[in-house]
Amino acid sequence: MKVSTGKLLRCALPLVLLGILGGAAHGAEHAPALAPLTLSLDAGAKSGTISDALRIVMLLTLLAVLPAILIAMTSFTRTIIVLSMLRHAFGMQDTPPNMVLVSLALFLTLFTMAPAFQTAYQNGIQPLANNQITMESAVTQTVRPLREFMIRQTREKDLALILEIAKVEVPDSIDDVATIHIIPAFLLSELKTAFTIGFVIFLPFLLLDLVVSSVLMSMGMLMVPPTMISLPLKVLMFVLIDGWALIVRALLGSFH
Repeated sequence: MKVSTGKLLRCALPLVLLGILGGAAHGAEHAPALAPLTLSLDAGAKSGTISDALRIVMLLTLLAVLPAILIAMTSFTRTIIVLSMLRHAFGMQDTPPNMVLVSLALFLTLFTMAPAFQTAYQNGIQPLANNQITMESAVTQTVRPLREFMIRQTREKDLALILEIAKVEVPDSIDDVATIHIIPAFLLSELKTAFTIGFVIFLPFLLLDLVVSSVLMSMGMLMVPPTMISLPLKVLMFVLIDGWALIVRALLGSFH
């Protein structure tokens, strides 16, 4: 009697499945019992895993807000504005390039803020890394040198304006003023100081432009652009008086 291949497969398949399931059950009976997966936070707390995770979170948060801190709470704003106005006083829009000006402003800022940064690291960041102080105390100790720097550079008029806009009573002591009110007042003072220094820088270049324009008009050379003649003279004058050293000295000396 002939049996088709399809019928043999249909009969053999249930037997194979029963054999596989029986072997699995037999193996499960003799296999050792597995302990349930548990997550213990006590061991992590004892070994310092949680503190390490918090340090990583703090570092990532600091890196995220670092550009805002650099611009709003340091001397970077005044420095980059003065350097940009100097470039416009020359009449050159792309020389020196933006990368050069930003790099110079960044390193001048690091030079100016080095004492404050060092104090903030010694009193706030380093003790927190050694688990000597709490996080709240570390934040206070880290921000304090920056607050002192901003307070020295902030005009009372600008601080009073911010407090008036915020509808906050004027405190008896500067230590009672919130940092969120000191930062915008500091930025207003920095903008005013930077524009004052920039105006002083513009005056000799403007005088040279007027002299060149008057000479060209008196000679009847109306078709010659004055900037074509005044630009080389500006560069020559700036090099002869060692202008970059004077600008850097004036910038660093303006932070008292």
